[in-house]
Amino acid sequence: MTRKQKRLAVIGGGMGFILTAVLLVMFAFGQSIAYFYVPADLAESDVQPGTRIRLGGLVEAGSVVRGEGSTVTFTVTDTLSELPVTYTGILPDLFREGQGVVAEGRFDGMDKVFVADTVLAKHDETYMPKDVADRLKAQGVELSGKEKIQ
Repeated sequence: MTRKQKRLAVIGGGMGFILTAVLLVMFAFGQSIAYFYVPADLAESDVQPGTRIRLGGLVEAGSVVRGEGSTVTFTVTDTLSELPVTYTGILPDLFREGQGVVAEGRFDGMDKVFVADTVLAKHDETYMPKDVADRLKAQGVELSGKEKIQ
């Protein structure tokens, strides 16, 4: 092999290694993505059962039912639609009816129930993510103006 051929072989091997690393990283990110939905979006979209998603909205008043052990069933609503959620585990201290919540888990298309494995409660009564505020405004919900939109 000439010097030029060796240099081309090293460059080709390096490019192949970098390409393999990029493909592995893209595959790993593709497996861990969880899309965010509100109940109205979930009702309109064709989410396959078992797909990992995040569900956000308000805990409907009077919907929290504590079952056996640490199983809790509640309903998440966005004023247009509602979806029952089942969660087994310890709920956050700030979890209560009428408060914002984000649940991460899988949608069971057969029973139309969202099975959550993580529940996050809204930390402040005035905080609201910008995309959620925009969606609520688009749906005609009036915001009081006190919300901290970030």
